[in-house]
Amino acid sequence: MAGAAGQLGGAVVRRFTGAAEIVAMSRQDLDISVEADVLHAVRDASPDVIVNCSAYNAVDQAEDEPLAALQANAFGVLALARAARQQGALLVHYGTDFVFDGVAASPYRETDEARPASNYGLSKLLGEWFAADAPAHYVLRVESLFGGERPRSSVDRILEGIRGGAVVRVFVDRAVTPSYVDDVADATLRLIEERPEHGLYHCVNSGVTTWLGIAEEAARLLGREPSLERVSVDAVQLRARRPKYCALSNDKLRRAGIVMPSWQDALGRYVARVG
Repeated sequence: MAGAAGQLGGAVVRRFTGAAEIVAMSRQDLDISVEADVLHAVRDASPDVIVNCSAYNAVDQAEDEPLAALQANAFGVLALARAARQQGALLVHYGTDFVFDGVAASPYRETDEARPASNYGLSKLLGEWFAADAPAHYVLRVESLFGGERPRSSVDRILEGIRGGAVVRVFVDRAVTPSYVDDVADATLRLIEERPEHGLYHCVNSGVTTWLGIAEEAARLLGREPSLERVSVDAVQLRARRPKYCALSNDKLRRAGIVMPSWQDALGRYVARVG
C-alpha cells in the first residue's frame, strides 16, 4: 500500500489489519513518481493487490506547481499500473470530484463527462486514465474526506469552531457528498473481496448536502448553537477554481452490492468517536 500514513491510507491500514497481510509504505518509504523504485518495491512485496492512497492534495498550490501535481497524481499512478500489470495484481486507486466542472444540477455519475477546471483536477483525471493501464483495477472517486486519526479536514475545522464558540465560515451553495474514511475503507475491502466488475466507482456517503448543512448537523450533534457565517463560492477568491456542484452518485456502487451509509449517519459516528 502506498501513502499509508495519510488520512485515507491510515484508515485503510486499520481496516485491512487482520483481514490481509499488509505492506504499508508512507510517502517517505516510497515515492511513487520514481518508477524504478515502484517496480522494485512491488517485486519485493509480490502483492495480490496494490492500494494507492498517495496523492498531491494541495489544490491551490497545484496552480503554481503543475508538474509536482502531475508527478504524484498521474505519472506515479502510471508507474503503479505498470507494476500491477507485471505482477498480475489488482490496482485500487482513489480519484476526486474535482474532475468535474461543477455546473451540474444532479449528482454526477461515472458516465458523465469529466471537465476539470484546475491543475489539481486535471492531474487526478490523468491518474484515473493511467490506473486503467492495469488490467484489473478499481478507481474510487471520493469527496470531502473526513475522519482519520489526525483531525485536519474541513469537517474538523467546523467541529472545532462550533465547540469553541467561534464564527465558522461555510459555503451555502457548494453541494457535496462527503466521504467518511472509515466507510471508504470498508467499501474498498468489500470490493477487493467480492470483485464486482472492474472500473470506476463513486465511493461517497449517501445523500447530498452543502457545507452549511454539514455545519448545522454538526451543531445539532454537539448540542451547540453555532455562529455561522454564510458565504457563496463566488464571493471567495481562491487560487484554483472549485466545482460549485460536486455531488456524486454512488448508485453504481450500490448496484454492485455495496450500500454506503448516509452522510448524516457517518458524521454522527465520527462526532461520537472524537467527542
